[in-house]
Amino acid sequence: MTARPRKPWRVTLTGPDVHATADHTSERNAYAFLLAALHGDSPATDARVDYWEGGRWGHYEDIHGRDLPPRA
Repeated sequence: MTARPRKPWRVTLTGPDVHATADHTSERNAYAFLLAALHGDSPATDARVDYWEGGRWGHYEDIHGRDLPPRA
């Protein structure tokens, strides 16, 4: 079995001009990152969240920027 990574949350941002992946130590940090990216000036339009469990990466959730409420 593969050892659990130090950063078990992974966010992959995609859009017309972007494909980037960033690992995070917690769910909270992962979501803070993706919300900032989808609400900011980034060309990212969507995010995929994965979580390391049972020796492999598993899909956790997809977030579409168009579905987010406007930033307050």
